[in-house]
Amino acid sequence: MEWIDIHAHLNMLEEGVEASIANAQAVGVKKIITIGTEPGDHPLVLEIARKYYPDVYCTLGVHPHDGKVYTEAAGKFIEDHLSEPCVVAVGEIGLDYYYDQSPREEQREAFRAQMEIAARSRMPVEIHTRDAEEDTVEILKEFQGRVTGVIHCFTGTEWLARQSLDLGFNISISGVVTFKNADSLRNIVKMIPLDRIHVETDAPFLAPIPMRGKKNTPAYVVHTAKLVAELKGISLEQLCDQTRQNALKMFPKIRW
Repeated sequence: MEWIDIHAHLNMLEEGVEASIANAQAVGVKKIITIGTEPGDHPLVLEIARKYYPDVYCTLGVHPHDGKVYTEAAGKFIEDHLSEPCVVAVGEIGLDYYYDQSPREEQREAFRAQMEIAARSRMPVEIHTRDAEEDTVEILKEFQGRVTGVIHCFTGTEWLARQSLDLGFNISISGVVTFKNADSLRNIVKMIPLDRIHVETDAPFLAPIPMRGKKNTPAYVVHTAKLVAELKGISLEQLCDQTRQNALKMFPKIRW
């Protein structure tokens, strides 16, 4: 089986980039998408993806936590580099009203600006949303038919899941699904169509059971996948094949 972790932060991993890639490949995680989150990390994220391409790809985007530092220059940097073979999406973008590390209006402005970049460039997006479901859906509706992508590390309501699917977005599941208090998320996983689901780590965050308490790493995506396959009532091999197909469709630049 050959997996893809569609969302990890390789530049944040304590074990180091090279070791984390090697450890992932040793357990069958053959492709990783590493994520840009703010203007300061974009050069490093690009450097990692360029160096390890075609095993590693990247996204470029300004996370809602950093919405207050989004500028036209940051947007131009993102747009100027989307044509590179290793850059597969705009992200991580979206809204986060749980931490409110940036003012909400500035988050919305940055989100819309980056959705416009994705629309112009015909690139998918990786979206972060937490405690901001109505505003997230409102903005997604503004770009319906122009932008597609993935709601990453989904932890929202069934309403958000159905709205996202109806608007053409896929849903990515992280290690949160393995947590004891994640019954509602496990029920949502059961209703997501097989051809619209992805798995990810969001490493170094949210390590799945049985690795809870450790720093997450792309190699651990298999633990999340095992539970997702069980919830979907299919074999691990079938889930592996389907999520690979889903990733190749969503991120057509990826070479397998």
